[in-house]
Amino acid sequence: MVHDHTVTDGTGGRTQETTGPLAGTSAARSRSGRLSVITTGQGLPLAVRIDDAELAKGPTLLAEEILRLCRQSAMAAGIRLRSELIGSGIARDTVDLMGLPRPDDLAAEELRDDDEVSAPASWLRSV
Repeated sequence: MVHDHTVTDGTGGRTQETTGPLAGTSAARSRSGRLSVITTGQGLPLAVRIDDAELAKGPTLLAEEILRLCRQSAMAAGIRLRSELIGSGIARDTVDLMGLPRPDDLAAEELRDDDEVSAPASWLRSV
């Protein structure tokens, strides 16, 4: 079973596109695909999809993963905005001054998050 929790902005619909009812939204999902979020361009969650298997993690770990996905979603939106601005003819130096993330920033964030997720919660072992 999958649980959907959608915070509605009154527009209905769910989309990853930057046009339509949820213009400016972005999405991210866990590597397993069992947890996904749709956020505003700033990373505020609009919808969270949680598979039952994720509920076994406990509330703190689940909340941390949701927040991580919201940050990644916001970074992806910033990367798209950077690309759109440069594509529309705005000077690269001007766009750089805005501090928008680059694709390398998102890749580094994902690697850092993968390291944190795969790190053991405790170095103690069962005897």
